Order: sequence, then structure tokens, then C-alpha cells
Amino acid sequence: MQQAAAQLPWGHNLVLLDKLPGPQTRRWYAAKAIEHNWSRNVLVMQIASRLLERSGKAVTNFPATLPAAQSDLARESIKDPYRFDFLGLSDEAQEREIESALVQHVTDFLLELGSGFAFVGRQVLLDVGGDEFFIDLLFYHLKLRCYVVIELKGGKFKPEHLGQLGFYLTAVDTQVKHPDDAPTIGLLLCKSKNKVVAEYALRNNAQPLGVAEYQLVESLPAELQTSLPSIEQIERELEGHTGE
Repeated sequence: MQQAAAQLPWGHNLVLLDKLPGPQTRRWYAAKAIEHNWSRNVLVMQIASRLLERSGKAVTNFPATLPAAQSDLARESIKDPYRFDFLGLSDEAQEREIESALVQHVTDFLLELGSGFAFVGRQVLLDVGGDEFFIDLLFYHLKLRCYVVIELKGGKFKPEHLGQLGFYLTAVDTQVKHPDDAPTIGLLLCKSKNKVVAEYALRNNAQPLGVAEYQLVESLPAELQTSLPSIEQIERELEGHTGE
């Protein structure tokens, strides 16, 4: 902890001491802050979102489908759950609504995804045998040196979701990736999952796939939002003061 702390500004160290319970946890966040060059505000946000507890917790088959070094890095690059508290959407938002909002807030989305992700595109067209297919979100991971296909599912995870995702991985590997790139990785983000079902569905799949949940966390509690004045009320109030 002392070695890592010496490389951080004093304000960062105060955050680590004030908000974290022990040296092991502080050492982990200190190392991440140095690795990713986090500002103090980003460090506070990552601690508040319980990044340590979420990192590497997605259900994956990476150990069986990727070389050991890449498997470890890929597993640590994927969280569970992902928190989309920057979208301002209700818990009932639909897939396309979430997808659109993620692209509109892509900087925050990349921060939540973690270091190394570069945004390639949304609804990326794949022409397979004259039929058109569209990938929800396509990224490239600069450390893993591979494409990452992300598919959003608004409901509970179903094993058949992996068939569609696997098809997209095959198409990207065939049509998009460079020969020097590593095999494309697929990440299915769903509203909820049965962990045992996800493990069974991944067990004999030869493609590198992961399943994780997402959480739509509203910026303000519902009861507080309903108590806030509307835009129309604010405008009427301002007009009243202007006329006095």
C-alpha cells in the first residue's frame, strides 16, 4: 500500500483512507487508480459503485475457450452487474431505448465498461449470404486485441440468446477482424439471469462468451423526482417574478 500510495496525489490517499476499510482493498483501488490515471472524483465514483466486488464476476467460459493469459485479462475486464446510473432511465426501459441512451452517453459507458474498450459502432450491419443482421453494440479491446460484441436483452437470460450472439461472433471473425486479432468475444447483458442456467448454457460452447446483468439506477429516488417542479411550473414561476 505504501508503494502505491507514494505514486498518488495526497487527495487520492485521503479518499482511500476515508472510504475503504482495510489495506488490501485500498491497495487494489490504489493500483487501479495508477493504472487508469483516475482523477479523485473518478476514484470516489468507482469506490461508491463497488467496482472491486463487481470485477470479474460475470459468468463466462473464457478459461475453456481462450489462452490462459488472455482468459484472465478477459475475465477481469467484465463485470457483473453493470450499473447504468448515468442514463436517467426507469427500470422498465426497453432494449432499444437503453441502447440509444448508452450511445448518447458513450463516454460514461466506456468508463463503466473499463479500461481498454474503444467504441466501434451501434447497429453495425453484417451481410451474411445476402441477409442483413445488426449487432447492437460493437467495441474493440485495445489490451485484448480483439472485437467485443455486446448484445442487450431487456428480460431474463435464456440459453437461446447465446445462439444469436455466437452467430454474430462468427460473422465478425469472418468479415471484420484482422488476421492478427484475437478471437472476438461476446458479452450478453440482460436484466436478470439464473446463474446456474447461464453456466450450463456456456459450458460446451466453443466461442468465448460472457453473461452479465445490468442495473438501471435512477439518478434520483422516485419519490424525490415526483416532488420536483416541472419545467412548466418553473417557467410560470419565473414569468410571475418577471411581471412584478
